[in-house]
Amino acid sequence: MANAVSGIAVGDECKLTFMDLKAKRNHRYIVFKIDESSQKVTVEKSGDSSEKYDDFCMSLPDGDCRYAVFDYDFTTDENCHKSKIFFIAWSPETAKVRTKMLYASSKDRFKRELDGIQVELQATDPSEMSWDTLKARAY
Repeated sequence: MANAVSGIAVGDECKLTFMDLKAKRNHRYIVFKIDESSQKVTVEKSGDSSEKYDDFCMSLPDGDCRYAVFDYDFTTDENCHKSKIFFIAWSPETAKVRTKMLYASSKDRFKRELDGIQVELQATDPSEMSWDTLKARAY
C-alpha cells in the first residue's frame, strides 16, 4: 500500500530482509533506497553479520538520501550482552531538496513497517551518527 503523503509503497523485500536482521541476525545492517521509477522503497544493500560499523557508514552515499537500519551489539557495565536496532534517516546537506522532501515525507510510514526499531537517528553528516553517538543513544 502506498504512503498517502508521498505515494511511496514499501516492497515486501524490505520487510523480509528486516525480519532476517531482527530474528535471525543474518545482517548487521540494511540500506534502503526509494526507487522513484517504481515509487517503492527497496533494499539497496545489506551487510552480513560479520561487517562492522565502518562498512555500514561507507555504504551510505555522500550526496543522496537513504533509510538504514543497524543492529548495534554491546555489553553493558553489568557485563550483559544486548542489542539495539537503530533506524537512521540519512539526509546529507548535498542531497537534492526534492529528494530530501520525499524521504522526509515517507519516513514515518516506512519506519512503522519495520516492527522492532528501538532507536531513531536523523543524520545530515557522518558526525551525527558517529560510533560514540550510537553508544550514547543505546543506553
